[in-house]
Parts: sequence; structure tokens; C-alpha cells
Amino acid sequence: MNRSVAQMIAFYLPQFHPIPENDEWWGKGFTEWTNTAKAKPLFRGHYQPHVPADLGFYDLRVPETRAAQAALAHAYGVEAFCYYHYWFAGKRLLDRPFNEVLTSGQPDLPFCLCWANQTWTGVWHGAPNRILIEQTYPGDEDHCRHFDTLLPAFYDRRYVKVDGKPLFVIYRPLEIPDSQHVTELWRELAVKAGLPGLFLVGEDRRPTWDAKRYGYDAGVTTRLPPRRREWVPWNEPIKKIKNKYLTWRRKPTVHQYSDIIPDLIGEQVAGIENFPCVIPNWDNTPRSGTNGMVLHRSTPELFRRHLQQAFGQIRNVPDEHRIVFIKSWNEWAEGNHLEPDLRFGRRYLEVLREELSKSAEPHPSSANVSP
Repeated sequence: MNRSVAQMIAFYLPQFHPIPENDEWWGKGFTEWTNTAKAKPLFRGHYQPHVPADLGFYDLRVPETRAAQAALAHAYGVEAFCYYHYWFAGKRLLDRPFNEVLTSGQPDLPFCLCWANQTWTGVWHGAPNRILIEQTYPGDEDHCRHFDTLLPAFYDRRYVKVDGKPLFVIYRPLEIPDSQHVTELWRELAVKAGLPGLFLVGEDRRPTWDAKRYGYDAGVTTRLPPRRREWVPWNEPIKKIKNKYLTWRRKPTVHQYSDIIPDLIGEQVAGIENFPCVIPNWDNTPRSGTNGMVLHRSTPELFRRHLQQAFGQIRNVPDEHRIVFIKSWNEWAEGNHLEPDLRFGRRYLEVLREELSKSAEPHPSSANVSP
């Protein structure tokens, strides 16, 4: 494979297998497919449900599924998966798929981890005040135990490195108390473990956010637009309505994808390293109903414009720092996926490969995965 204008790293959701906690909270057999499959259109022209094509309604406990995902990603230019990782003061959730990737050595696709450090609530079912499991930060002992569980992954030859250091992403970096102390602690532990350190990345929606002030090496900018309350007449499009006796209903926040493309990636700020993050599509109404948000009428060709904007930002940075994140590979209940669906097939992936190949340069392959 050729190294192109950017190293593409796709966020990867592991919630496609049942776990006892989800069985208790949402009912026996709950997975991400539960909400995905029952989704319905909430306004005229609303694209729902999203139905998977090539890979079907898979179970991530199956090794062949994980191999097929990696092969598909590699064939279209996704160089690594960034697996969401869940740690709640010693309790881990949804860790089976990644643990099996780690222990089996397969698939042979590079990877890194993102600590999704947020409290789980009942927001998906309209109960945002219901706490399922709380994200807490008990102190240094817990941070050391956390690091020890990550170390086998950091040692793995497939782990993504920047400047020779394992890349580790924090979803909510500002929620970690005294983050500078914690990041220094983790770097010290990494050196003691024989690593050259860690390359720590904090996620934030502001391109002006200076990650280094808080102990991180860089940021990744994820800029979803804001939600807003909106009411529309039942079963009517958004147009002038003369009948004042119509029944009104809540409508999810809807942004036209074509309109918000310029805002999805902010302007780079001199002296601040923030990796861009491209968002091919978004619609979390399967999870949140009318409380959700829709990036309406996303298409592969509009996604092409979005990619070009991201590639333009990192064209002149050093090779190892030419990274673009993708949100996401497989967040189906948020309508946010590169995996093929019945409407567009592989077209989003094809656009990605086409844009990457425009400025490809010969480079050794970073993965040995057959398409």
C-alpha cells in the first residue's frame, strides 16, 4: 500500500455483543443493533433505518467478523482502528472484542485505544438522569492500575506510534482532575516499562484548544454542530402552515450536511497541534429519538469535500503527524459509520480511497491485511 496524504485512523465501537450489564439495563441480548434496527423516520425525507450491507448484523465475538472489518478498512485506506476503551475505577466493559484482537494477534491491522471516560446514563431511552455506571477518578493508585492493563496493548507491534511513542486518546481530557499530573505519571510509568513514553491526545471540539497546556501532546478536533429545540406540525414538511389547529410535535435537531461542512473542521491555529476528524454522517435518533441530531442528506460526494478540507490542513506537517481521525467506523445507532449500508454501499469508502490516492507516495505497507 502507498502512504498517502494522511494516515487515517477510524474510531471503533465494540458494543456489538451482549454483556451482562446491558442485559440488566436494557433487556436480554441488547447490543448496538437493538436501537439501530428499530429506528424509524421522524420527518419527511429522514433516512432511517440504516441497514448494514456487506458485513450484515454482526457479532464482534466472531473472529471472522473482525477479520472482515479489518480487510475492508485496509482495502480502502483506513490504516488503523482506534478502539473505544472503557475503564471505571477498575471495572472494564465491552472489552472482549479488543482483548481477543490483542491475544490472538488477529486481525493484523494497526490499532490504538481511546479511553471513553464518561458516565453512562439512560439518555438513549429518554432518561438522562438515570446513572448506569459513573466515571470516577479515585487517584494515583487507580491510574497506575489502569496503565498496567493498557501495557500489553502498548507493547504490541501493531500499536500505532507517533515519534516512536504509543498513541493514546482521551475522550474527555478536561474531566480528569489535575490532568497534567496524571499525564506525567503515565509517561513516567511508560518509561519505567521500557517504552520511550506516550503520545497523549485529548479530544475537544475547539481548534483553539491547546492540549499541551493540560499535559497532552496534541488534540483531535471533533466539531459536531449544536442541538436546538424545534417543533414542527405532525406529518408536514418544514414550510408555511396556514392551519393553526394542527397537532405539533418535537423534532430532532436537523442540520443540512452540505451547510455545515465548513464548520466540521475548524481553522488550524499557529502553534497548536490538533488532528482533524472527519464525520461522514451523523444521526443519533435511533438512540435519542427527538432529542437526537441529524446531519441531513449526507452523501459520499459531500464527504469528498469534507476530506479535502481535512487533507489540506495536514499537508505540510511532518509525516508521522499527518493523521486524520474518522468518526466513526461503526457507530450504527448514531448513523455514523463508514461500513457499507444498503443505500450507499461502499461509496463512502471508495471516495476515501480516491482522495487518498490523489497524492499517494510510495511507502511500505503498514498492515498485512488482504482485501
